[in-house]
Amino acid sequence: MNAVLQVWALALGVLLLFGVAGWIVSLIRRDVSIVDGMWPLMFLIAALVYASSADLLSARSAIVLALVSIWSLRLSAYIFWRNHGEDEDYRYQQIRENNSPHFAIKSLYIVFGLQAVLAAFISLPLLPAIVSSREIGLLDIAGITLWLIGFFFESVGDWQLARFRSKAGSQGKVLDTGLWRYTRHPNYFGDFCVWWGLYLIAVSAGGWWAIASPLLMSFLLLKVSGVALLERDIGERRPKYARYKAQTNAFFPGPRKSAG
Repeated sequence: MNAVLQVWALALGVLLLFGVAGWIVSLIRRDVSIVDGMWPLMFLIAALVYASSADLLSARSAIVLALVSIWSLRLSAYIFWRNHGEDEDYRYQQIRENNSPHFAIKSLYIVFGLQAVLAAFISLPLLPAIVSSREIGLLDIAGITLWLIGFFFESVGDWQLARFRSKAGSQGKVLDTGLWRYTRHPNYFGDFCVWWGLYLIAVSAGGWWAIASPLLMSFLLLKVSGVALLERDIGERRPKYARYKAQTNAFFPGPRKSAG
């Protein structure tokens, strides 16, 4: 376990350095929302650090590295593309206002440092999944299947939303077709499945002790930075959202409900 902690501490240190680099860029751009695009990359960085500590990479190691790379690079590219040319995200504008004066300094630890620490903690299942030499079993297959479901919901949900927003006249309207017909947050549900899938692979590798990681991710998606934060004031920006909310499941996909 001491060796595991040492490798994890190394990953944490690298992620903190990555966070500092992002913070410096944010000072130049005066935009801390770049941390959103950095967030997925933090898990790829952690995975690479874990892989560098392994004596021998197994088939499971290669699979996990591939899954994390695909998820991380796709999501990071999408976020940077989505935010390109836009002002700082309104959520971070509020954080900036609430933590002024001296937000430039404070953002180092309340934005970039915090994200690095959270990413290091949530990445814990990747460590046993990558360094273990155990043979692949049924739990690995179940984890990969759940990851595939999650990746589908997240990537297709993002694509459908981007296509919807690109259409003229979409301002103030609500996307209620495609995956968004069955859940108000297919991308967050997808992220949920991705991390529980990776955890199942970790369990197969002997990393059952990393259970706090998907639990924390689930809590963040549902109660902190995901569903709860997005829906706090979305009704003010999209008047039709109340009807959509009454008809559509918040998180887990399901059939539409009666408007009455």
